[in-house]
Amino acid sequence: MRVFVYEHVTGGGMASQALPPRLAREADLMARSLVADLGDVPGVTVLASRDPRLAPLPGVESIPAEPGDAPLDLFARGLEAADAVWPTAPETGGLLEELARMTLAGNRLLLGCRPEAIRLASSKYRTAHALRGAGVPVVPTFRGGESLPPRVGAWIVKLDDGAGCEGARRVPDWETARRLLADASSGPVAQPWLEGEPSSLSLICCEGRARVLSVNRQRVRFDGEQPVLESLRINALPVQEQAHGLLAASIAAAVPGLWGCVGVDFISTPYSPVVLEINPRLTTSFSALRQATGLNAPAMVLAMLGGGGLSAHPRPPIDIAVDIPLEAAGAR
Repeated sequence: MRVFVYEHVTGGGMASQALPPRLAREADLMARSLVADLGDVPGVTVLASRDPRLAPLPGVESIPAEPGDAPLDLFARGLEAADAVWPTAPETGGLLEELARMTLAGNRLLLGCRPEAIRLASSKYRTAHALRGAGVPVVPTFRGGESLPPRVGAWIVKLDDGAGCEGARRVPDWETARRLLADASSGPVAQPWLEGEPSSLSLICCEGRARVLSVNRQRVRFDGEQPVLESLRINALPVQEQAHGLLAASIAAAVPGLWGCVGVDFISTPYSPVVLEINPRLTTSFSALRQATGLNAPAMVLAMLGGGGLSAHPRPPIDIAVDIPLEAAGAR
């Protein structure tokens, strides 16, 4: 099988723009780990696109950019040359959904979430309401035109379809959050700030089911009102089936079309994990998953194509926590 790996930031999707160093580093971690793990699967040949400003991916056939390429030209060429496509891109502006639809329209195997799941997960507001309707604990989420409850404490205002901490602001009270919602024109949402441990799940999903591969911790600092994700600790905690496993199963059942590698951001509170958002794609946490657990998530995804199911790969006897620093040393 010939698999085309397209990581939008490092794969030519931003060839006409300056590459933000932090974003490019995180994207490169994902791209390199993905092609390495796929390369270890018997019978798989990996093809990738690559921004010409970046060092080539070792041992991988690369599709070079050509003069005048539009952002998705490299993706279209890779699509034509492959049997299966693994797209990784921000959900912002419908980009990841478009890549998924192009893959299916080209009659190629889509190694990722289905367009309908991506569309839902790209909106924090719609995600929150879908999960709440299914009984999943999720942070209350409001948009412009809705009445915010006068809840004591800080609130966070963020873009409805933003990735990570993009455009997010922590404000001191609900009145400030209400004013920002009323004044903004870019469709933000507001959520009460929950005290607890910022965390994430790395999942494999398939046909309404999910398997938790790791439970990760997130270290967040603030630059004024702006939250900044400083680092990740992969496999920071053991998987607890009564908490993490049930949460993952409930999410997969509530969002049809989640398939393959999925990330879930949540707050670990004394009462239960509370979901913040779903990332319907590979996330930075997967780049250290194999080192921390011995699990080859891309191999598990390919095994599902042959009916291998979520438990086709037993958990290896590797169980360590791995830190991923996301900022340059001393950066503040």
